[in-house]
Amino acid sequence: MTPNRKLIIAIDGPAGAGKSTIASRIARKLGYVNLESGAMYRALALKAIERDCSLDDEDALVKLAESSTIRLEPAAAGNRTMLDENDVSARIRERDVTEAASRVSVHPRVRQWMVERQREMGAGGGVVMEGRDIGTKVFPDADVKIFLDADPVVREQRRLLQQKLKGDVAASVAADLRERDRRDRTRAASPLVPAADAVLIDSSGLTEDDVMTQIEDLANKKLGRQ
Repeated sequence: MTPNRKLIIAIDGPAGAGKSTIASRIARKLGYVNLESGAMYRALALKAIERDCSLDDEDALVKLAESSTIRLEPAAAGNRTMLDENDVSARIRERDVTEAASRVSVHPRVRQWMVERQREMGAGGGVVMEGRDIGTKVFPDADVKIFLDADPVVREQRRLLQQKLKGDVAASVAADLRERDRRDRTRAASPLVPAADAVLIDSSGLTEDDVMTQIEDLANKKLGRQ
């Protein structure tokens, strides 16, 4: 085993399974970068806003992306997002950027550019990335692949608790989650399925610490540690 080797850890699964929280915690624990694709799309969206670039013009957005430098740096409180060497971590969480990012991310060529950057960032290891096709498409050669799932009812309850929703709004969010599951699992391009060599973890009856322990054990075994 190569000394000081760093892993690529891919965590896939449906909405509400706990992927984002676990990915962030694992990255902090190992001193890795939590490779947040969402933050990268937000950074590009921010630049589009600043440059008055149409969010519906794929050619212009690709050209903008190609002239941009987007980096994620691990920090004690989570990643710092650097856009052209400027720290935009706080700005990209604001509502106008969030809405713009959802429009930017639909363009196939923008997505391909992002995947290429993510692969470059993960080439040397030391990254944790979560999503729906990380272990199958983005990092098919990841050292550790996790498919984190949970019972649909449990995932709905978690999402409602997280967003503190009740009544009709809660029912609507639960319905949206079920529809998102259906789309993710049945779409033609990159459907949500476990990678053939992924370890399946059902978090329905587990705490975050339980899931963390299982993933840490897998990472340590891959690194040749007891």
